[in-house]
Amino acid sequence: MPATFPTLKTGAITQYPATKTMQYSCVVSRFLDGSDQRYRDYSAPLRRWTIQLNLLDDAELSALDQFLITQQGRFGTFSFVDPWTQSTISNCTLEQDTLDYQLSGDMRGSTSLVVVENRV
Repeated sequence: MPATFPTLKTGAITQYPATKTMQYSCVVSRFLDGSDQRYRDYSAPLRRWTIQLNLLDDAELSALDQFLITQQGRFGTFSFVDPWTQSTISNCTLEQDTLDYQLSGDMRGSTSLVVVENRV
């Protein structure tokens, strides 16, 4: 059974501001007569989420750190619930190998992660 991206104690996956990008790819072949032919490089857009988290407590930071260790950074795959559509994306990876976080007081941890949908 694949791993699932951890949620915060509130049940949320991310906090605002969060960003989601969708990348499309098109290949253009140009011919000597000046015409061209276009086709998609892949059938669906590549989705990418930047998860910004602030005011985390020690347990939430520990859960994220343990998740990153279990996934072995960018190596592992997991399922992720899109915060915008609530649909589950079953084949995702992290874009980084380490969890960089800041502690500025009690229950004041912050970090940022990038989740990328894998091509199948």
